Amino acid sequence: MSDPQPVYLSDYQPPAYQVTHTELTFDLDPAATRVKARLHIERHPSADSQAPLVLNGEQLTLISVAIDGNPLPDAAYQLTDEVLHIADVPEAFMLESEVEIAPSSNTALEGLYQSNGMYCTQCEAEGFRRITYYPDRPDVMATFKVTVIGNATSEPVLLANGNPINQGELENGRHFAIWEDPHPKPCYLFALVAGNLHKVEDSFETVSGRNVTLQLWVEQENLDKTEHAMASLKRAMAWDEQVYGREYDLDLFMIVAVNDFNMGAMENKGLNIFNSAAVLTHPNTATDATFQNVEGIVAHEYFHNWSGNRVTCRDWFQLSLKEGFTVFRDQCFSADTNSAPVKRIQDVSFFRTAQFAEDAGPTAHPIRPDHFIEITNFYTLTIYEKGAEVVRMLRNLLGWEDFRRGSDLYFERFDGQAVTIEDFVGCMAEVSGADLNQFMRWYSQAGTPEIDAHGEYDYAHAEYHLTLRQRTPATPGQPEKLPLHIPVRMGLVGTKSGQDLTLTLSGEKLGKDAVIHLTGDEQTFVFTDVAEAPVPSLLRDFSAPVKLHFPYSREDLAFLLTHDSDGFNRWDAGQRLAMLALDDLIAAHRNGVEKVMDTRVVEAFRTLLTGAMSDKAVLAEMLTLPSEAYIAEQQPIVDVDAIHAAREFVRQSLAVALRDEFVAVYKANQSDEPYAPTPEQIAQRSLKNIALTYLMAIEDEEGIAFCETQFAAEHNMTDVRHALTLLVHSDRDDIASPALKAFGEKWAHDPLVMDQWFTIQVSRPQSDVLDRVQYLMQHPAFSIKNPNKVRALIGAFAQNRVNFHRLDGKGYALLADVVIELNRLNPEIAARLVTPLTRWQRFDEERQQLMRDELVRIKQEPLSSNVFEVVEKALA
Repeated sequence: MSDPQPVYLSDYQPPAYQVTHTELTFDLDPAATRVKARLHIERHPSADSQAPLVLNGEQLTLISVAIDGNPLPDAAYQLTDEVLHIADVPEAFMLESEVEIAPSSNTALEGLYQSNGMYCTQCEAEGFRRITYYPDRPDVMATFKVTVIGNATSEPVLLANGNPINQGELENGRHFAIWEDPHPKPCYLFALVAGNLHKVEDSFETVSGRNVTLQLWVEQENLDKTEHAMASLKRAMAWDEQVYGREYDLDLFMIVAVNDFNMGAMENKGLNIFNSAAVLTHPNTATDATFQNVEGIVAHEYFHNWSGNRVTCRDWFQLSLKEGFTVFRDQCFSADTNSAPVKRIQDVSFFRTAQFAEDAGPTAHPIRPDHFIEITNFYTLTIYEKGAEVVRMLRNLLGWEDFRRGSDLYFERFDGQAVTIEDFVGCMAEVSGADLNQFMRWYSQAGTPEIDAHGEYDYAHAEYHLTLRQRTPATPGQPEKLPLHIPVRMGLVGTKSGQDLTLTLSGEKLGKDAVIHLTGDEQTFVFTDVAEAPVPSLLRDFSAPVKLHFPYSREDLAFLLTHDSDGFNRWDAGQRLAMLALDDLIAAHRNGVEKVMDTRVVEAFRTLLTGAMSDKAVLAEMLTLPSEAYIAEQQPIVDVDAIHAAREFVRQSLAVALRDEFVAVYKANQSDEPYAPTPEQIAQRSLKNIALTYLMAIEDEEGIAFCETQFAAEHNMTDVRHALTLLVHSDRDDIASPALKAFGEKWAHDPLVMDQWFTIQVSRPQSDVLDRVQYLMQHPAFSIKNPNKVRALIGAFAQNRVNFHRLDGKGYALLADVVIELNRLNPEIAARLVTPLTRWQRFDEERQQLMRDELVRIKQEPLSSNVFEVVEKALA
């Protein structure tokens, strides 16, 4: 297992054999489930007549195998740990096999596994090979008929993809259900769930008048937590009809919530399986962020019915074909449903912190990688989020009308097929007439492009000259980069009028907001008839996933913060202004000199707090300082302690200077209105809680009183969790400890709320956090076998920068210990968890060595291919 070999995109060959129809029978047993498969197989017309049949299979015990009813002798096939190889097969035939698997011992949570008495599957990307011998690749598409046999008492509900066609009782207390999916699909979309579940049912009438039954299946105690997910599903179905013309194609759509799941959710055809954290909500147990997250994930998985299921990927290198497109679709849905400016700000804030870090690290890869060792390692922010940004650029380049025509052509032309990124972009080029050859480089080049911009105003000729230069830093395996097609949306804001000026370029009037196209290494754009000296507003709405460098003065940024018509760029100007102040303070901390707060930042915040901004949600975002993680990404060397000290100084300085303003904002946004996850209420709570955050930064007595009252009121989990977090993260253990104890005792029965309880404790800045982590790992509510628990406790600790990166290296050692243990239990989660250690090159020499030492220690273990690939790249 120590030296797995990579798979290369350039080696792709179509399958020698296609499965046209698959019949499966499951006889469920925790330790010995029997799976019978009948595969209708045909040789591909282009395949050699002597081509062998090669089927994937892992951790299977083969009972029998036959062709057209004739059992195969042992000499007729070869069997390894990963492949069933049959040398001599007809052109068309029926392959029958029976295997035995052990769902109860499947801690990797891939294939068929058992969790808390419930049977569940996860087959993307290559989990189906743990169920039966099969060509486990996305370009083999078949219709499925599935019979599930289980215990009528412990598994009263038996679900699979498609439509139910039969069910009945059997001997010995067992029963069966038969399901049929009429749409050809790759095996990664197969799903099966069996257990003691209860349903919430609703319906949706499609645009053509068909009635679709909607079912949410959950455990009985969670029946009251499904209303929001069901409403979100219906909104998503209506939105996809209205915006993309996509109607649902079956008579039944099901969602099942399970507690043990590696991912957030899975778009299996007609039977979406969700991590319970991504579907269950209630005002008493879920925060505003959770309500919005659930809405987005429900929509995302539903949208996959077309962008991923009806049209799927030819191979796993094309993963962003379905994921990037669908993330873009769910982002647009959430923007239409909630606050569009806030959605964009939140998405980009996360993107610039996390995806830019991925691009700058040892595991940097293109949106379409050219090789991989373990495909589950490529379910990354680059594939998903950067892929979505590239689709957004396409939409902006072509305009919505042509983009919609292109998507229509794509769905119609390739319905029922497994295709490539070229097929998708080709449809866009065909309908628009645009040349997208250079644009395709976005899919093949890794790294974050950077734009160096410079502007000059020519008073004599009333011209503004804007020069843009692009460069993309070298990444592993790609030292040289070619210029990209980068759309830069922009405006010019007049310094006298404070208004957007009309843009005239090469004699053409473009309006007051336009897109210019950077396609070369360097270009100069000359805008004429510019009546007054402007400040450029560049990369509006984050029109391309790049880093922009422009020599804005602090006065320029304060001006844009007040006058820019683009909501995103107003927020970004505030972030840039805060970053300049933070840079000064980080340097002061390093040099041991007195820290002095930039009064321009204080006055900018005062203007925001006392102004007449109507969008409270945007205001809350503008009052939020850059995170320590984002600040770190802007530094050549990450100085953990200096960053933490600088940010705390800014937070406290603003709280002292603007204390009365924050108190006024907090009081003005209190409400006794019954909870609802509406954009208006969410905005009000966001603004109130950001004000409370500043007051607690100085542990203001009135702020503490607000915090205690808010925690005790228990109006909703958003306010309760925020108040508890501020108390626990303060130095007031006299009030924090009783609140933490009360919260833990009250919610000990609710796994998802206990996840919040874990995260609150291990993200506090105080130095006792490592001891807390070690203590909480022994808590009855924690299980290392549950991915949600691992993420809530260990993953959250690894994001606590000031404590994870402590100089004695004990934080690194703890993470390495957990990765080594998880490598044996759940390699997929282990490989994701190790990521913070892989960024070692960004830190000082002492921390670099400590992190490398832990990576070397991990590498000395017998590693899964998942963890091996990540660690090997990090140490290269």
